[in-house]
Amino acid sequence: MPHTVAVVVGSLRKESFSLKVAHAFAKIAPPLLKLQIVTLHGLSFFNQDLEATPPADWVSFRETIQKSDAVLFVTPEYNRSIPGVLKNAIDHASRPYGQSAFAGKPAGVIGVSVGVIGTAVAQQNLRNILAYLDVPTLGQPEAFIQAKEGLFEPDGSIAAASKQFLQQWVDRYVAWVKTYAT
Repeated sequence: MPHTVAVVVGSLRKESFSLKVAHAFAKIAPPLLKLQIVTLHGLSFFNQDLEATPPADWVSFRETIQKSDAVLFVTPEYNRSIPGVLKNAIDHASRPYGQSAFAGKPAGVIGVSVGVIGTAVAQQNLRNILAYLDVPTLGQPEAFIQAKEGLFEPDGSIAAASKQFLQQWVDRYVAWVKTYAT
C-alpha cells in the first residue's frame, strides 16, 4: 500500500531549485511513495488571533499535512536559515497548540542552494523545529545539494553525476517512512 508524502517546497520563486529537486525526487521515488508536491503560494501569514476561526488557506494546508503519511521538506537556505514562508507554513500546521498536524509523521529534509555548503545550516534549523514538534526526522544520510551547472538534465531530472547519491538518499527515506508511517 503506498504512503502519501507531502513534499513541502520552501521556496516561492518561479524557477526555484527546491521545486526542481522536488520534481526530480518524484521521478526517482518508488511507487510505494505517492508524492504530493505542496507549494506555499497563497498561504497567508500566521496570526494567532485567527486561530479560533482559521482562514480557508490555513485549513487546506493543515488538512494536506494531516492526510499525509509522511513529509519531505525541500528547502533553500536564506541567511543561514529556512525561508520565512516555510517557517510560516510550519507554524500553521503545528497549531493550535497540542494539535500539530506534523506530530509523529516521519520526515525527511533535503535542500539545494548555490552556496558550497548547500543548505547545511538551514537544514539544522529545520531539524531543531521538527524535533520540538515531535517529528521523527531522518538523520542520515544528509543531502546538502549545491545548485550548479549540470545538476539537472534538460528534462528536469537529476544528472548522472548526482543521481546515484540522490537515489541512495531516496532509498533510505523510503525505509524511514516504512518504519514510522502508520
